[in-house]
Amino acid sequence: MSYEVIALSMFGAMMFLLLTGQRVFASIGAVAVISALMLWGDGGAEHAFNAAMKLMKWYPLLTLPLFIYMGYMLSESGIAEDLYKAFHIWFGPVSGGLAIGTIGLMVMISAMNGLSVAGMAIGATIAMPELLRRGYDKTMVTGVIQAGSSLGILVPPSVVLVLYGMIARQPVGQLWLAGAVPGLMMATMFILYIYIRCKINPALGPALSAEERNVPMIDKLRLLRAGIIPVVIFFLMMGLFVMGYTSLVESAAVGAASATVAAIAKGRLTRKVFEDTTRQTLGISCMFMWIILAALCFGAVFNGLGAVKSIEGFFLGDLGLTRWEVLILMQLSFILMGTFLDDTAMLVIVAPLYVPLVKALEFDLIWYGVLYTITCQIAYMTPPFGYNLFLMRAMAPPEIGIRDIYRSVWPFVLVMVGALALVMAFPQIALWLPHAVYR
Repeated sequence: MSYEVIALSMFGAMMFLLLTGQRVFASIGAVAVISALMLWGDGGAEHAFNAAMKLMKWYPLLTLPLFIYMGYMLSESGIAEDLYKAFHIWFGPVSGGLAIGTIGLMVMISAMNGLSVAGMAIGATIAMPELLRRGYDKTMVTGVIQAGSSLGILVPPSVVLVLYGMIARQPVGQLWLAGAVPGLMMATMFILYIYIRCKINPALGPALSAEERNVPMIDKLRLLRAGIIPVVIFFLMMGLFVMGYTSLVESAAVGAASATVAAIAKGRLTRKVFEDTTRQTLGISCMFMWIILAALCFGAVFNGLGAVKSIEGFFLGDLGLTRWEVLILMQLSFILMGTFLDDTAMLVIVAPLYVPLVKALEFDLIWYGVLYTITCQIAYMTPPFGYNLFLMRAMAPPEIGIRDIYRSVWPFVLVMVGALALVMAFPQIALWLPHAVYR
């Protein structure tokens, strides 16, 4: 049996196990270990051991639990809810203003958490009831929350970019900076779409009544204090890192410690909040570590078979495609897989194949990390099985059905495709900031 057939059999077995509902790490790891043992005998067991040692020695992995802890601490302690109240008052007088404020909230949550799930949970529990109560169109509301929550995997400190950095052997600091400008650009495009749409049809997002808008300026300014804590935490964490005063892991520790101090200062660090935060942090962190371990083992076996070289030869030699055509096909495959896999699973399955191919095509791996992340955002919201669609269905009130959720995402998906096209056509959108900082 040729190595190409073995590689295809491994990939097919892994996809079959995933489709049966098995856990991602179990499916990937089992196929990798069993294949290694069948190919190389008892020596194949070393693949799993070496992958575990490689994972334990990767120092930046310490950032993962620290950032997750920081995000959950800010969420569980109610700081995110205070922030939304400020957005509510300041943006409410504009048609669609509360939806615009929700995007602003999501950007702030993304800058404090790095996960899309947390943004979705906060948007569905805090913003959605308020938007529906104010007469906002339910289709508009669900689309806004799904699109806004997707920013969590692009705006720094993105946990997904940390994982990509490990697998692609790229500096996480540069990846974060590369995601910052595209993330803010996409948020701005969302806001422009909401503003124009609600300007044309104000019934989709009615402004606050004159009575509700009549808030004394001193009270409005007092509400702005809710944004001080997130800004200070973000500066302490990212600002000190960019200026070179702290390392990547140290900046994560600063963020986690600052979030804890903020919760104490506001008198909200109860025993329940601390237990819930640590329990969720442990669960998410362990999930990511098991998936990375399985992915490293799978990638080692796959590379040992020479599968990467075979794929490169197939696209560039047998099919005769240009490098841009290969890149577009890779992005389309991410969107296809995103209909039934989450971003982490997609990354660990295909990154061992695609990263060497991207390097062979002479594309920048930092830039490609941003392309991958934006494509994951699109895949998250693409019917019929987009990850965010089912998260929203689980969190939405009964009056919002699956048809409403499917209809709500298409305008925002088109905006994301536009953002992806811009970053592909103009790589400096992503590369300007990391090049400016790391000259």
